[in-house]
Amino acid sequence: MTTRRHDVDEDEESVETPRVDRSAQAKAAANMVRTRVAQVVWIVCVVAALILACGALCIALKANPDNALVKFCVDTADKLDFGVFSRTDGVAHWPGHSHEALTKNACVNWGLAAVVWLVVGKVAERLIRPKST
Repeated sequence: MTTRRHDVDEDEESVETPRVDRSAQAKAAANMVRTRVAQVVWIVCVVAALILACGALCIALKANPDNALVKFCVDTADKLDFGVFSRTDGVAHWPGHSHEALTKNACVNWGLAAVVWLVVGKVAERLIRPKST
């Protein structure tokens, strides 16, 4: 019986179980989460910039303000400009209530706001995303 037990011990020694490095797994999981969060932040900022651009396009093309999609784009763009880049009282302001003045106000101010969203989004994305090795 002792010889048989000795044979079993030798078989167990020949099968090596790989050691799991828990800290490496935790770091990999954290990096994956950080990567996904960075991607979501960038996508949100790009969508905000696209909505601002669509809102400016709707103003420039004299789109029907009663249309639900046009109303959504213009109203959301009004919220995304933070008041600083407002089409009625923004950074750049052309006086008058003509279509040309309204178009210039919307295109320049919302265009600047879209650029700010893209720059802030890219900076935030690079800060959040882990360094590649």
